[in-house]
Amino acid sequence: MRKLGNTEIEITPLIFGTWQAGKRGWVGVEDAEVIEAMRAALDAGITTFDTAEVYGEGYSEDLVGKALGDRRDEVVLATKVFANHLKHDQVIEACEQSLQRLRTEVIDLYQIHWPSGAFGSEVVPLGETMGALNALKDQGKIRAIGVSNFSKAQLEEAMTYGRIDSLQPPYSLFWRGVEQDLLPYCIEHNLTILAYSSLAQGLLTGKFGPDHQFPKADNRSKNKLFLPPLYAKAQAALAQLKPMAEAHHITLGNLALAWLIAQPQTTAIVGARNVEQAVENAKAAEVVLAEADLAEIDSISRTVTDHLPADPVMWAF
Repeated sequence: MRKLGNTEIEITPLIFGTWQAGKRGWVGVEDAEVIEAMRAALDAGITTFDTAEVYGEGYSEDLVGKALGDRRDEVVLATKVFANHLKHDQVIEACEQSLQRLRTEVIDLYQIHWPSGAFGSEVVPLGETMGALNALKDQGKIRAIGVSNFSKAQLEEAMTYGRIDSLQPPYSLFWRGVEQDLLPYCIEHNLTILAYSSLAQGLLTGKFGPDHQFPKADNRSKNKLFLPPLYAKAQAALAQLKPMAEAHHITLGNLALAWLIAQPQTTAIVGARNVEQAVENAKAAEVVLAEADLAEIDSISRTVTDHLPADPVMWAF
């Protein structure tokens, strides 16, 4: 277990992610299987679950509530308010809706999902949003405040209005922009990083071949890592990583997760659409990599990340 930021909340190094549970932007996800996967993850030792109001417009939160409502005392729940609900009263209302869907009286970690203005949303002063979050914290509706997809400047500004305990950025072996200035800031201020797309949306599992094509309804069809020229570089890197995974008797995905949670302040959000995936992912928490292994993985990783665009958004939406 690890402490969340400067709180007394204890989270697991692996966090169950539930974007896929919202269904929108995903193909072939079944409710019953996802519910079983969440419960299997909890049985396997993953006690922390991350969702958001925007995942299927509340559908994901509702499934999380159905899956874990009767085991609330065993889990830490994190959710997010979207960029179009950042006015004071909107934050309060969004939180109330999330509490109802999650079937809980308190959200352990409540996060701003995207900065104000993202996706054409109205620009709202950060101080107004933080004022609402601080009020929710004072009322006992939420226990900690986090931000997601913030730049260093936005994170610094948020910290002037109240305590921020976590940052949720895209971070994986194949997407490492957070290391430039955000990771050092989080280390300095003891913020926990909740890395999303920690398996690069499944790319780091090695299950997608060189010619794989996603249906247009799948958000990964727009992921820059799955498009040329990055996709070919990723495939070459995976071929180098595979013997390392085999030497440790683990999957490629768990090698990537073990590397990620070995980074300072970093936990990894990883999704699963069935019990098998959930149980397999949980094993990554037990993997211990030597310094030489971490260095070699780092070197292979850079054959991909050295060619990434400067834009921090992973998708060409």
